[in-house]
Amino acid sequence: MKRMILTAMMVLAPLAAAAQDLSEERIKELALQAILENPQIVMEAVAILEEQRLAAEAVVAEQVLNQQRELLENDPNAPYIGAAEPAAVVVEFFDYNCPYCKRAAGNVKALLEGNADVRVVYREWPILGEGSVFAARAALAAREQGLYDEMHWALMGLQGRAEEASVLGLARSVGLDIDRLLIDMDSEAVNDHINTSRGLAQALGFTGTPAFVIGDALVPGAVPLAQLENLVAEVRATP
Repeated sequence: MKRMILTAMMVLAPLAAAAQDLSEERIKELALQAILENPQIVMEAVAILEEQRLAAEAVVAEQVLNQQRELLENDPNAPYIGAAEPAAVVVEFFDYNCPYCKRAAGNVKALLEGNADVRVVYREWPILGEGSVFAARAALAAREQGLYDEMHWALMGLQGRAEEASVLGLARSVGLDIDRLLIDMDSEAVNDHINTSRGLAQALGFTGTPAFVIGDALVPGAVPLAQLENLVAEVRATP
């Protein structure tokens, strides 16, 4: 930062001294010439502006996290797997057509199997097309028949894209009543869950799936199991 300012001052100081005797158009020409001769000024300025943007977004995300923690971790309209009274909560935003989500699914399952005091809250966030929306609605509607877990893992293990035909095929395979499922897919609860997921993800600054909220950490991407366990351990250790 200091180096950029000093460089800019050295380059632009002569312009400033002569500015009162120059036209606005001439000043612009000289300024452009100075920048062309010292392009590192622009690159450094862009880098600093990007750092400032990221820092500002982090502050906003922290505020949202503090304000929405109860909704994130205890939303009665969000399905969860794991401990009823958890020592740590992992919130996952995902899409059934996201290959990285499927890659992360095994790590999430291993985390649950190895940590009886962890709860994973699922935020269905379908962002990869109509097939994703159909799959998310089907999984959420499966709650009405007590088969969300089975439908969730079946969709995560699906080879190829989740589309209407493949989703309904999986639904039959896990024992869902299809006629009832199709009706429940359009319920207010399903609509509210997806809309809430979208709003939370955008407010937290997530731009893709998967994305995790673990304690105070916002973690985008397919997180390795070791990292998940470390973040959970940090939550456990927080008073």
